[in-house]
Order: sequence, then structure tokens, then C-alpha cells
Amino acid sequence: MKRAKNLSVVFILLALMFNQCELKGQEKDSTSVKTDTAKVKKDDKKKPLIKPYKEVITDKAVSDQGVFMVHKIDDKYYFEIPDSMLKKEFLLVTRLTKAAAGMRSGSTGYAGDQIGQQVVAFEKGPKDKILLRAISFVDYAKDSTSDMYNSVRRNNVQPIVKSFDVKTYGVNTKSSVIEVTDLLNSDNEMVSFSVNYKDAFKVGAFQKDMSFVNFVKSFPNNIEINTTKTFARTLGRPIPGTPPGDIPKISGNYTVEINASLVLLPENKMQARYFDPRVGYFTVGYTDFDLDPQGVKRISLVKRWKLEPKPQDLEKYKRGELVEPAKPIVFYIDPATPKKWVPFLIQGVNDWKKAFEKAGFKNAIYAKVPDAKSDPEWSLEDARFSAIVYKPSDVPNASGPSISDPRTGEILESHINWYHNVMMLLRNWYFVQASPNDPRARKVEFDDQLMGELIRFVSSHEVGHTLGLRHNFGSSSTVPVEKLRDKKWLEKNGHTPSIMDYARFNYVAQPEDNIGDSGIMPRIGDYDDWAIEWGYRRFYQYNTPDLEKEYLNKWVIKNLQNNRLWFGTESNPLDPRSQSEQVGDNAMIASTYGIKNLKRIIENLDKWTATPNEDYENLGTMYDQVTLQFKRYLGHVSKYIGGQMETPKTAEQSGAVYEVVPKKDQKEAMKFLEENVFTTPQWLIKKDIFEKTGKTPVKTVEDIQNGVLSRILSPMVLQNMYQMETVDQNTYTISELFSDLNSSIIKKENPDVYGRNLQRNYVDNLIKLVDTKSSDRSDVSAIARGNLNSIKKEISAKTDVNMVNKYHYEDLVFRIEKALDPK
Repeated sequence: MKRAKNLSVVFILLALMFNQCELKGQEKDSTSVKTDTAKVKKDDKKKPLIKPYKEVITDKAVSDQGVFMVHKIDDKYYFEIPDSMLKKEFLLVTRLTKAAAGMRSGSTGYAGDQIGQQVVAFEKGPKDKILLRAISFVDYAKDSTSDMYNSVRRNNVQPIVKSFDVKTYGVNTKSSVIEVTDLLNSDNEMVSFSVNYKDAFKVGAFQKDMSFVNFVKSFPNNIEINTTKTFARTLGRPIPGTPPGDIPKISGNYTVEINASLVLLPENKMQARYFDPRVGYFTVGYTDFDLDPQGVKRISLVKRWKLEPKPQDLEKYKRGELVEPAKPIVFYIDPATPKKWVPFLIQGVNDWKKAFEKAGFKNAIYAKVPDAKSDPEWSLEDARFSAIVYKPSDVPNASGPSISDPRTGEILESHINWYHNVMMLLRNWYFVQASPNDPRARKVEFDDQLMGELIRFVSSHEVGHTLGLRHNFGSSSTVPVEKLRDKKWLEKNGHTPSIMDYARFNYVAQPEDNIGDSGIMPRIGDYDDWAIEWGYRRFYQYNTPDLEKEYLNKWVIKNLQNNRLWFGTESNPLDPRSQSEQVGDNAMIASTYGIKNLKRIIENLDKWTATPNEDYENLGTMYDQVTLQFKRYLGHVSKYIGGQMETPKTAEQSGAVYEVVPKKDQKEAMKFLEENVFTTPQWLIKKDIFEKTGKTPVKTVEDIQNGVLSRILSPMVLQNMYQMETVDQNTYTISELFSDLNSSIIKKENPDVYGRNLQRNYVDNLIKLVDTKSSDRSDVSAIARGNLNSIKKEISAKTDVNMVNKYHYEDLVFRIEKALDPK
């Protein structure tokens, strides 16, 4: 009992000690809380106050007046944003001013290339903040009094991408000064690569210690921000299936110079014009929630420059008189352009002047070389100026992109990309399409005058894109083939109504026709004049796109009575009228003439490509070009098989929009293929060419033949034929196609090596159609299976054949049996 009593005393003492310690701990925690609270209050008192203007923008400031006042103090940059510019929308475009070595990917990665674009706006936020928002135009409702307008706004809150502390306010607090140094010196989509371009160029981690601001300049409607930025260069991405978090391999750095143009979008918006599929224009668009009270509609607006008469000439314009626009379209020629090509590039731009006269404007477009005296502010990076940018690239191409206002489609500027090696492309095209008719093209290095004329043509084509025009692949199909051999007709009309077509050159004309340059080379034609008139003619009696819509529809219907104004899109895979590189209204006849000219080239190829002190590389290159051109002709004809013509119309127009290519045309196409490709093209097999170049004749012919088979036996074509049988009882059927192919390919007796390859590839293409893994559940697979059985019976019965063909047929039977019964 005594021991238990003593233990009780010990426990009581321990409990007292524990409670005392706990109280001390609580007292300590309480003190800590009080201290933290005091600290917060102290921090609140230390919160930076808005300083007087002179304490922020000191006497050391170098200031530049413009759309914003830009101040530079030592290595810090400030924007002074007037209240009048808050909530105004700016187009932000980033471009490479100087590209990194080893960065190029295909035709991108050069100085002048665009690497980002978005619309932004500055606005006041709480607690002396300026917020930067990214603006989207995906969804739209214009009636601000409607419930739908409020709903669209609630469901499309524009994201805040950056927040700035206001450092000071300007006079009478009518402007806010923010520091943008961190923004400019960091890696963000405002002043650097967009995410997609980073992936394309394998741009890695930002190296801040090797990056800096070069300059910031302010102009009346834009701010130009030029920075040097360095990034780690990634050599690869994590392999799919590897654990997350794997780091891409790194090798060295990229250092680039980037220009970001912050351009104020027009306050006085250009009146938009709705897209019409019967006239080919590029578009911008949005989803409209106002137009249809029972649904929504995707709205497309055409891209075009804002051309309008000077105020004093408005009444003249309305009367139909030609007037000069208030602001013409001007393209500057990159000073890096070789001087001998400058006049041809300029002429390619100026050629469009006549087309704009159709829309009522004279001197609406021209090109010039920048001059320090007359253009003191000109800069290749300044977003106010459009230019043809010359790039030291081995890419054989040119392109004509443009930057437009996403709200209206107004084109604000364009940088045409002109790659140095486009001249090789021009030489190859002209050699294989025009050398039989133009002696100047019968060599591998053209004279400057001929090359200049070709440059002028491509310049005009790319400028057409910057005016808003898409490719018109159907234009040339409106020209009767025989007119392409009529010298007088060609001099008046040209070989295609549109320079926006990929008609290239008149390959139909024969040497005996004596066709000159005007009948061989493309030029701005009837369709181009019409498309410019449709896009740029102003109708001041209609002050909204909706009001002018009915008038424009009637105008289009009336003008399209002229077949030469027809537009054929480049995106229809089934319409044989709309094809790249095609001329004439009948591909079978046109290609027959084209092949006759290719045979002339082949007979002279060694002589026309011979270069003193050089090997036979040019001979091999131009032989490949002849082969490629032959493939184009076969592709033009193949598109008739299973073809479907599309002619967009409105409800006011009669006739079908979609029509099956007539059976007689499909049969004519099959006859052409039988004669020109399923019968070995012996004219292409030149022993002396193969001996000098190492080309392989069997592989060359096999590739040509298999290209045709892959096209006409593709699931897309056969499915379309299958569908068309249900709507047109007189159409060309799959069964008829297989029967004709069997007659052309399988029924040949004792085929040679070319014939055996053709039969083997034909059977292999049929086997793909009956593959058990295929998702096809239509009659296509069944008919293909039945055709394979028929082929098997026919070749099994062949006995009077040589040993090689015996083994060949046994192999085909084995392949067919394995496909039909995999088990």
C-alpha cells in the first residue's frame, strides 16, 4: 500500500509537470500567432504605394511616343498605357528576325517566319493592377440586349495571361505605367514561340542568362519588340510507352532574334463579306448564336484588304468611275533579294493592278524597293509593312501567307516567303512541260530573261494568295483541249482562266502549233479579274454583310453563266475537273498530247542535259522529272474512275450539286490506262539513260503502275462507286471495273517481268480489300473476294506458259488462297 501511495504521488507530479509544459507550449504558440498577425499588418503597411510619376519615369528615361509611350530606364522597360487604349484589341504577331543555325525544318525556320499569333487586350484590374487578356473569337452573339448574348459572355470568359502592378499614373491619372521588363525577358507566347512551333523546331528550356532585349519601338498603331533569346536544343522526345517524366535529350543551344509586333486592330472595322464557295477566298470564322433562333451556324468571312475610296472620291466611285484607294496595297522587296530578280518580282505584284480596276480602283497595288529617304521608318519586321522576303533556302518553293483581323477578315499585312531554290522548281517544271515548244528550255541552266519570266509568274501567284485568293484547281478544266493548240485563241485568252490554278504551263501544245510565250505561260485571267471584283467591289447601298448577301448571290449566279469564271476547289478528292497540274477539259486527250511531248524530251534528254566537265547528275534529275510528269498525267486520268463532280449552288440555282462522272468518261479513262500504263510504256525505258544514271527500269515502271492501281482500287474510290450504283443505274460499276482490269492485266499471255509485277501488284491490291481486319462491311469486299476467285480459276487453267510464268501463277494462286482462307 505504501508503494502504491508513493506511485500515485509520482504520477501526480508528472501530470503537473506535463500540464505546465503544455501551458508553456500554448503560450509560445499564442505568442507566435500574435507575431505573425503583427507581421501581416506590418507587411500591409509596407505594400508599395503608387509613386509619383517623376520617381518612376525619371530624367534618365529614354521615351518613345506611339500607341503607348515606351520608356527605357537603364535595362528596364515600361509601357505607359493611355486609358483610351484599355480594352482595345491588339493583334500580337511574333516572327523570327534572325533564325538559329541548324533550326530549319523543311520550309520553316527562316528569318521572317511567323512563330506565333493571338489577339490581346489590356484592362484595369483590382488593387492597382493592369491585366492582359488573350481574346478568342470562336463564339459570337452581337445583340447585346439578348439573353443569348449574356449567356455567350458568361461561357467565354477570356483568360488572363499576365498581371502587372501599376507603378505610377500619368497626368490626371489618364494613363497607367507598368513595368514589362520581366515579360520581355522571359519565354512566353507574347514575345516568343507558340507551343506548336516549339515542338516543330525542338526548342527546349529557356536560357535566361543568355537572352536579352534589343529594342522596343512605339509607332502610331503598333509596338515592335525585338529580343534575342537562347534555348536549349532538344534532339528528341520521350519514347511513347516509357515512364512519364523522361527528359528529352539535349544538345547545345539555339539563339534566335525574335520580333513581336503588337498591332492595334482597327477601331473602324471593315465591313465583312460572307464566304461564298463559288468564289475561292481564304476565310476567318466563328460560331454565331444569333442568326438562327433554333440553332447555331458557323460563319465564314473572306480575307481581303480594306480598299475604299478617298472621301473626296466617294461619289465618283458610286458613279462607276475609277478612283485611287485611300490606302493602296504596297509590297516592299527585301533588300537581300538578288538585284537581277527584283524587276520581275515587282512586275509580278504590279500585274494585279488591272484586276483591281474591275473593282473600281486604279493603282490599288504596287511593289517597290524600300528607300531610306522616302521610307525612313521601313523595317522588314515592322507589322505595318508587307514584303516579299528572300530566304537563302534550298527549299524549292514560295508561299503567300497573310495576317488578318479575326473579327472581319481584313488583311493587315503579308510577308511572302521567297525561297532561293524555287528557281530549281521552276526550271524542272518548264523543262518537262515546255521544252518541246520553247528552245530556251532545252538546257539545265536557263538564261536570266527566261528565269525572270518564270519568277514573275510565281510572284503573281503568291501575291494572289495574299489578296485572299485560294487555289482554283478547276479553272483550267473549262478550256477545250483543242483550244490549247490554237495560237490566236491562246494569245487572247491564255491556257487557263486563272493564275491561281496549278495549271503551270501549256503541255498540250505541239511544236508544229508554233505557240509563243503568251500561249505557254500562265497569266492573270478572267477568273482572277472576277474574283477580285467580287471580293473588293464596294456596295455602299448595303451597310451590313446580311444586307448585301442577296445582291451578291444574284450577281454570282449571273456571272457564272460564263463558264470561265467557275471555281474548282483544291480539296475535293473525287472531282476530276479540280486537279493540280492539269490543263484542258478532257484529261485523256490532254495527257495523250502531253505524253507525245514527253517522248520528244526523252529522245533528246541526253543532249539537252549535257553539261561540260560535269557528270550525268542532270540527266538523272531530268529523267526523274519526266517520270514524275508522266505520273501526273496518269493521276489526272485515274481520278475519272469512281469520280463525282461537285458544283456548289444556292437554292435559286437549278441542277444538281453532286453528279457522277458519266460512264463514257470513266470507260474512256480505263481505255487510256490500258494503252498507256497497263501496257508497258516502252518509250520510257531507255538503255543509255539507265547505263549513265544507274536508274532501274523495272522499279521505275512498277512504281508508275502501282501508283495507278493504288488510286483506282482505293477504298475511297470503290466506296463511292458502290454508293453511286444506288442513285444512277447507268453508272460505271465495281464489277465492270474489275472485269476491265482483268482483261487489261490478267488475260495477257506469257507476261514479261513488267507484266508479272503488274499482275502481282493488282492481286495484292485486291487482297487488301478482303483483309479480315478491314472494317468494310459493304459489297466492295464481297465483289473483290469474288473477283479473286475468278482470277484464281483463270490463272490455274493457264498451262501453255514458260517456266517463270508457271511459277509466277503458282505464287499468285498461293497468295489468293492464303488471303481467302487464312487458316
